[in-house]
Amino acid sequence: MAPSRIEHRVHKRVLSDQQRRRDIALQRQADGRRNLQQHARQLAAGLSSGEREDADGEEEVIVEAEGGESHELEGVGGESSSSKEDLKDVGLRQGTRLKGSKAREWFSKQLMLPEWMIDIPPRLKTDWYVMSRPAGVRCVVVSSNGTTVSRQRNGRVLHFFPSALPNGARTRDVSSASSVFCILDCIFHEPDKTYYVLDVMCWRGYSLYDCTTEFRLFWMNSKLAETEACQPPSQYNRYRFSVLPVYECDLGGLQAAYSAPVPYTRDGVLFVNRHAHYVLGSTPLSLVWKDAACSPYPVDTDSKGNVCQYQQVVLALGDDGSVATSDDPPVVLGTMPRQFLEQNANHLKSGTCLRFNIGEQGLRIVDGRPVVADIHFQGVAGRIKTADTCNKILYQYAARRDPLTISHLIAAVESYDDHGDFSMMASNVGGS
Repeated sequence: MAPSRIEHRVHKRVLSDQQRRRDIALQRQADGRRNLQQHARQLAAGLSSGEREDADGEEEVIVEAEGGESHELEGVGGESSSSKEDLKDVGLRQGTRLKGSKAREWFSKQLMLPEWMIDIPPRLKTDWYVMSRPAGVRCVVVSSNGTTVSRQRNGRVLHFFPSALPNGARTRDVSSASSVFCILDCIFHEPDKTYYVLDVMCWRGYSLYDCTTEFRLFWMNSKLAETEACQPPSQYNRYRFSVLPVYECDLGGLQAAYSAPVPYTRDGVLFVNRHAHYVLGSTPLSLVWKDAACSPYPVDTDSKGNVCQYQQVVLALGDDGSVATSDDPPVVLGTMPRQFLEQNANHLKSGTCLRFNIGEQGLRIVDGRPVVADIHFQGVAGRIKTADTCNKILYQYAARRDPLTISHLIAAVESYDDHGDFSMMASNVGGS
C-alpha cells in the first residue's frame, strides 16, 4: 500500500487524536491554578542583573527559587511541572546558581513552542488567530534593571542592549524599581535588525502567562504603542521592536497572513488558539504550517539550504538500543543492532541523539502514529540534544508526499458552519 494511501486512510483518526490533545490542553489550563509571578521575577533577575561571567570566563546566572513554593508551570507536551522541578531537571536545588550549560538549559525552557500542523482544527475560523511568521532567531527578550537581554531557544545570549521597553535602559531621566520588568516572545530578523514581537508574558512586572491569547495580544498592541520601542533605533533603543499583524482566521485574514506583503522574509504561517494561555514548552494550541510559497524552507534542508533527497529524522538512543522520538511517552521507530552498539559503546550512550534517513518504504502509520519505519542510520546528530517529536516527523513526511495545502485551509474556513464542521476537509486532507 502506498504511503499516501495510508495517510489518507488514517486521517480522520489523526484529526480526532490531535483534537483530543487540544481539548485536554484547554481543560488542563481551566482546571489548573498557576502562580507564575515568582517565576517571572526569577526570569527577569536571571536574564539581567544576575548575569555575568565567572573567573574562568564561563557564563553564570543566579536564579533563586524563593519561599519553597511550588509554582505550577506548563512543561513540554503540556505536562505540568514546577519551578522546583525545573531546577531539579538541571541538577540544582533551590537557592543555587545556574552556571554554563545548566543555565542555558533552564533558559531554553522559557518559550511556548508551536507544534506542526498535521490536521485542521475544528472551529479554525472562530477559535484561532493567524499571523505571518518572520524568518529569524526565536528568542525571549527581558528588560529589567536598566538593561535588555535576549536569549535564543537554546538558552544562549543573543544580545545585551538598551531598549525603550520598561526598565530596559539606564537613562538620567528614568529610574524604575526592580519590580518593573518586561518579558516578550520575539523573533529577531537580522536583515532589518528588528525584533518582531509574537507575544507578551509580562509587562511592567504584571504577569500575563495565565491570560488568554486574545487578552495578551490586545495588551501587547496597546502597551507597546505607548513606548518608543517601536520607533527607529536610538541611543537608548538600539534595536527596533515591531508588533506582528494578527488576523482573525477568516478568508481575508488567512490570505493576508499567507501572501500579503511584509517587510521581512516570511517563514510560514502561525496559528494560535484564542483561548490558550502562555505555556512553557510545546503545545497543540499553537500550530505552524508552511509551503514553498510562504517559506524558503518548506521541508528539511541540508547545511547548504538544499532539500535533502530523503527525509531526515533525529531519534534518541534508549537503554535497550531502541531509537525513539522525544514525546512522552516516546514513539519507538526502530532498534540499533546489538553488535553495532557494542562496537561503539564508548561514544553511543543512552540518550545520544542519532540521525536517520527515511527510506523508500516510508512509514507505516496506525491510529495517527508511525509503528514501523524504514530508517537508515547516518551518524550521531552532533550538537543536537533533543530528538524530533512524532508531530514533526509526520508533518515532514506528509509535506514530501501528500501535503496539507493552502487550498485545504481556505476550504476549511469557507465551509465552516455553526457547529464548526468542515466535512469536505475530513475527506480531502491526505488526498491529492
